[in-house]
Amino acid sequence: MSTLSHVGNIFSFIGGLGMFLYGMNIMADGLQKAAGNKMRELLGYLTNNRFLGVLVGALVTAIIQSSSATTVMVVGFVNAGIMNLTQAAGVIMGANVGTTVTAWLVSANDWAGALKPEFFAPFVLGIGAFIVTFVKKESLKQKAEIAVGFGVLFIGLSFMSSAIGVYKDAPFFQNAFRVLGNNPVLGIVVGAVVTAIIQSSSASVGILQTLAAKGIVNWRSAIFITLGQNIGTCITAILSSAGANKTAKRAATIHLLFNIMGAVIYGVIMTIFFSVFNDLATQHISSTQISIFHSIFNVSVTIILFPFANLLVKISGLIIHEDEEEEDDEDVEEMVLRHLDPRILETPSFAVENAVKEVVRMGDIVLKNMRRITKEATRDKPSEKQIAKVFHDEEVINHLETMITEYLVKISHLPLTEKQSKIVNDLYYTITDIERAGDHVENIAEFMQNKTEKNLQYSEEARKEMGQVRAATLKTFNEAIRAIEADDPELAKQARASETAMDQLEKAVRKKHIKRLGEETCVPEAGVIFLDVLTSLERISDHADNIAGYVIEENK
Repeated sequence: MSTLSHVGNIFSFIGGLGMFLYGMNIMADGLQKAAGNKMRELLGYLTNNRFLGVLVGALVTAIIQSSSATTVMVVGFVNAGIMNLTQAAGVIMGANVGTTVTAWLVSANDWAGALKPEFFAPFVLGIGAFIVTFVKKESLKQKAEIAVGFGVLFIGLSFMSSAIGVYKDAPFFQNAFRVLGNNPVLGIVVGAVVTAIIQSSSASVGILQTLAAKGIVNWRSAIFITLGQNIGTCITAILSSAGANKTAKRAATIHLLFNIMGAVIYGVIMTIFFSVFNDLATQHISSTQISIFHSIFNVSVTIILFPFANLLVKISGLIIHEDEEEEDDEDVEEMVLRHLDPRILETPSFAVENAVKEVVRMGDIVLKNMRRITKEATRDKPSEKQIAKVFHDEEVINHLETMITEYLVKISHLPLTEKQSKIVNDLYYTITDIERAGDHVENIAEFMQNKTEKNLQYSEEARKEMGQVRAATLKTFNEAIRAIEADDPELAKQARASETAMDQLEKAVRKKHIKRLGEETCVPEAGVIFLDVLTSLERISDHADNIAGYVIEENK
């Protein structure tokens, strides 16, 4: 064979590998769009019951076709405080089981008979591309993306298979796999390194299966390489945990410990097995046989180590030491994103869901600030400590607005459904309204500061009326935030009705207060502050009305 032919085969193999990886990516994106809501429901089943965690991990990984992506997502959830380590351990175990689906998909050319994916992949790709290009219906386009990914994936496998097939009897491959088979540790290391480089155990198993389909790989080398691939897939989660909190680092450590223990257990078992059945060790392994071993390995290791999940959590704590942190004042908010984490961007449906949670958190900080300062507004002498807390939390609100906006920009570039895109778009406006409501709360704090400095007081009637307007504003704003949280248009309509009632109350109270000023039963300076506070509360209520409007529009 000429040098040009060798180069051509290398190009074909690299191109096929690229198509395989790209096809997996497209298919995963399509699956995530189609199953996004179901994945959110699955997350809702997560409790301290590790068994449910295993099931959720397996199902989510089967949907998104990547144990690495699932584990990265878990690291993100732990970092954001959405998931604890007990839940994370279960999901990580389940992720290893779910990844076996990809291996069976790749080996389908062996066992599918007349329905070989390689045969009808070009047709599926063509139909899918036609629908993506010309059909407008969102649900159909999502399914078509899955079809396109499926087609590209198997055409890529075909390219790889054709390019490598001519080297079936090449001494280099025979010697290489003989060496890897005779040295279990080297086989595991090679499997781990290759998987770590391409950051996908599904892809590395697919490459191994492609070589096996051409009769290049023997049993012993395939088994040990597969064990190493499970360790190599941990690199993605480990890299992802860099810069995360220590609990998230422990989640990545649990993933690594679980896969190393599994590799050690099976490494010992298979070394003994091949010493007894030496003839089998040197025989060629098929793509389907790799799938069978991959499934038995991951399922059995999960069953074996499942009872020791809490032990894994404890060991991770010994490796990643938790620092003792001073307790902060619970009333003072932190300038951090609790629900958003870059790792969650791996799964668009979760990214949107958690963006909503962070916006709700921002709204709740404004609501808490509002309760704090409006309570002081009904007192003769507002507390300076409470006013200081309002100013601090307003800084947090402004900081959150910037961080959430940056995060929403990143989410907007992900493959989203039409509803998700609308939610993200409305969240931009929502955080602006929440931030402006926070500004009005800060204005009230400044008014109270001025009132304290000048030792001004309201009449008993004025304090009573202020309490009524306070309650109406809090009710309206709380209903609007809860409507976002529950994505409930009925609750949003209720918030709008409350805003209308609040407007009427504010006008009546303003009219009464102006009358008191005219009768000189109220100190003018205190009266002006009273009216300024009323104006701020009315504007907060207007922003609540805007927020409720976004929820109603999203659900039309």
